[in-house]
Amino acid sequence: MERWIDELADALDAERLSKDEVARLLGVARDVAHRVERKVTPLATFVLGEAVGRSVAAGTERSVALDQVLETASSLLPTPSEAEGSPNE
Repeated sequence: MERWIDELADALDAERLSKDEVARLLGVARDVAHRVERKVTPLATFVLGEAVGRSVAAGTERSVALDQVLETASSLLPTPSEAEGSPNE
């Protein structure tokens, strides 16, 4: 998986993801899939990436921008108990 992601980043002239970034992004994707809805996961990751990109373009360090958008996403996730009653597929 990491090799493919690295190849994709290179092909798109994007910075490669660090191991920490991969873990954090997969964590929020998992939370979205289980606590919101699975089909929303790729849409959420696109929106998160776009927000990070805008922030970086405005001069924020990528790690700081990622921290900010992940914090925002986490704050909007339903709690696990709230998510139990909602469909996730």
